[in-house]
Amino acid sequence: MGSEMSTNGDVYSYGILLLEMITSKRPTDKMFEADLNLLNFARIALPQRVIEIVDPMLLTEETNDSKMMENLISLIKIGLACSTESPKDRMNINTVLHELHLVKNNISKVSS
Repeated sequence: MGSEMSTNGDVYSYGILLLEMITSKRPTDKMFEADLNLLNFARIALPQRVIEIVDPMLLTEETNDSKMMENLISLIKIGLACSTESPKDRMNINTVLHELHLVKNNISKVSS
């Protein structure tokens, strides 16, 4: 958009990619019209309707477990925090890594 390149753009792209992987929807999906876009689609689903937007390939019997749902919600929140419109409001990449490690550790605990 004519701005200088920065890591904030990379963080934005990462957030969009994370949301794409979780929902299996692209920002250019035909379902996104008018005010509905990938970010709003994910935001509207939080937290009660998350199961409705998650790619069915990611769902397992453990997904119904409240801990696994918390992890999915956390991942969507990370994607949204990375993709805020204003670059200065985006999550710092170090914080992203920290949050992802927390999710990973929670998944490891649930899977054990």
